[in-house]
Amino acid sequence: MIKSNVVDHETIKDFNKKKILNLLQAKRELTKQDISRETGISIPTVTNNINELVSEGLVEEVGVSDSTGGRRPMLFRFLPNSRYSFGVDISLDVVRVILANLDLEILYDYRMNMKQFENLDDIVIKIRDVIKIVLSEKNISSNDILGIGLSLPGTVNEKNMMLEMAPNLGVKNICFEKYSEYFPFPMYIENEANAAALAELTLGIAKQMRNLVYISVTQGIGAGIVIQNYLYKGKNKRAGEFGHMTVEVGGRQCRCGKNGCWEMYASDRALIEFYNHQAEEKISGLEEFLQLLKEEDTVAFKVWDEYLEYLAVGIQNIILTLDPHYVVIGGEISRFGELLLNPLEEKVFIRNSFYSRKDIKIYLSKFGEDSAILGAALLPLQKLFYIHENVI
Repeated sequence: MIKSNVVDHETIKDFNKKKILNLLQAKRELTKQDISRETGISIPTVTNNINELVSEGLVEEVGVSDSTGGRRPMLFRFLPNSRYSFGVDISLDVVRVILANLDLEILYDYRMNMKQFENLDDIVIKIRDVIKIVLSEKNISSNDILGIGLSLPGTVNEKNMMLEMAPNLGVKNICFEKYSEYFPFPMYIENEANAAALAELTLGIAKQMRNLVYISVTQGIGAGIVIQNYLYKGKNKRAGEFGHMTVEVGGRQCRCGKNGCWEMYASDRALIEFYNHQAEEKISGLEEFLQLLKEEDTVAFKVWDEYLEYLAVGIQNIILTLDPHYVVIGGEISRFGELLLNPLEEKVFIRNSFYSRKDIKIYLSKFGEDSAILGAALLPLQKLFYIHENVI
């Protein structure tokens, strides 16, 4: 019974501290009286927590506020550059490393071509070397780094630190526990679509949306599912692998071993392949394709319309399966803006008996290609800021 009381006390203390820190991050500067009034926490408890936050260097005194009569109260300011985290996104083409502060501002951004690496060991060693350079250049102590979060393209068991399967990378059952020895701070891993959904839920357009599906359209397709403000992963941590649902029976061969998977028809890679198959002059990336659309290229418009049909079919299946309030589309494809959103909505909201435009909203990601890596950088911050784990 004594043990239970100790746990309860520590839980309440942790809750109060995080509540105060979150409020200060949002408001930037407040007095103890302001904090007490907005959180409902007593002045003595606020004082104890503020003293701890000041001693930890997360908050500082910044003088006194305007008087409303009597003694002028002390102001306290949140310090976004008191701690940092690293975010890493490993994709089929690029390895990206960022340094972010507590506001998730990107302070350093480094990209590497995947072709220069032979295996994951080489990638992690290079990431370690980049981080050493960043800490030296920015004059930051490793003690001020809360951790490193990795966004990975495949099925991830974050508790066991396992990348169980990544068809697009051609690897399976990779244990990241051994790589944690490379860094003097904690390591976290997450599926890239789940990481992106976490970023959107915490920082982006989905901040006030509690039931949504984030669709990550990159070289493959993945999805992060948010139900009642929680990131749903499923029993085996495989929820959201919509890129491998069949949209074309007996269709194109996928790297997962199946045929006709959605990502073979609606990923970035598929769009470029469709165009190059029909056009005389080949292209290598989405920027070139976007420019062709802007120039009203006939072949590009035809391919775009066919591509959007497949993208819409997958979204329709997701709507019918999960009935979310919102669908958020991210990845590089989100940069196409209204060229994507308007015609896509026309194809998704065809006449049917189950849903209409008033039932669900489709948005483009606020962060675009940054969603997954910002979500990765968020992972080390959860113990500092977030009262609930966004996982069930």
